[in-house]
Amino acid sequence: MKKKLAAATAAALISVGGPALAATFVYVSNAEDGDIGMYSLQSDGSLHPGPRYKAEKIVMPMTVSPDKRFLVAAVRSKPFSAYTYAIDRASGALKLVGTGPLAESFPYITFDRSGRYLLGASYGAHLVSVNPVGADGRVGQALQVIPTARNAHAIRTDNTNRFVFVPHLGTDQVFQFLFDEKSGRLTANTPPVAQLKAGSGPRHLITSPDNRFVYLLNELTAMVTTLSLDAKTGLLTEISSASALPPDSKLVPGAPRGAIGVAGAPPRNVDNDIWASDLHLTPDGKFLYAAERTSSSIGAFSVDNATGKLTYLGSTPTEKQPRGFRIDPTGRFMVVSGEKSETITSYSIVQSNGSLVPVGKVPTGKGSNWVEIVSFD
Repeated sequence: MKKKLAAATAAALISVGGPALAATFVYVSNAEDGDIGMYSLQSDGSLHPGPRYKAEKIVMPMTVSPDKRFLVAAVRSKPFSAYTYAIDRASGALKLVGTGPLAESFPYITFDRSGRYLLGASYGAHLVSVNPVGADGRVGQALQVIPTARNAHAIRTDNTNRFVFVPHLGTDQVFQFLFDEKSGRLTANTPPVAQLKAGSGPRHLITSPDNRFVYLLNELTAMVTTLSLDAKTGLLTEISSASALPPDSKLVPGAPRGAIGVAGAPPRNVDNDIWASDLHLTPDGKFLYAAERTSSSIGAFSVDNATGKLTYLGSTPTEKQPRGFRIDPTGRFMVVSGEKSETITSYSIVQSNGSLVPVGKVPTGKGSNWVEIVSFD
């Protein structure tokens, strides 16, 4: 964020350190170490490191069940597997429940809103899948595997659990599905895709709290596209877009990259390619943030809740090659990981203007790439 803006607001963030925020825990997957680090988020936004829990190389995307009982992590090396851990509400400790099969290497997994199904998208295999999840959190054999288009990069339901959206980096499309939460089956909507501008590279998306808009991060341009979501049909319509980079950025539009490498990240060919990675909204929908890996920065936007329009606010330097970050459920703090960093950073979010003020850094594992935050009352 702009230096004078951060300086003007830093004083407002001074608070007394203390116990964790109503038992709030942060989990970070370390692809190259094959484990998951746990941290307690303190009342001042600082992180207290806890144990690390074994998974396998290359562990990357994670998701938490709606009831907060389980954390599931996907391993992107053969045999492709989903590791289910039970979450201890008091300590945040993880206990391995078991593993289940995944159809392919998935850069993105998520629970549906009922918690009965695990949805996955495969960048390298160009498909999506649905796996049942048992009452004990174990992931079962896929009940549906659907070939889609090049480079499916994420999969998410809307807030009603009736519609599912899948951005495809290789074809500049968002696939639009109908979802039956009773059977767990996906069927193509009509039309089945929303077409984006050529060369944009749709990657991740998120739905506004009121379910009226979907915000889509484009990896190859760092543009965030606002799409309206029709509540009856589940269809998306592009409205506007805004860049997550400063106006004077020297980065240039990138190109699609190959499948995941041994080190946990796609190979890079051009040092000044745009390489956007992740986006998240504050719980109140007031501010949106997007990460860009080449510049190792987080871009911030204010959100017009009436129109969905985004207004660029500024950019904050962060961990090297930030692939994943998360905002805590109170909307007061952000935690950012970097694939080429030995630390993770927590920030306070200034509620009046969305600026980020660093709170502190703590050590992490190698290839840190995905962040989940769980809070218990």
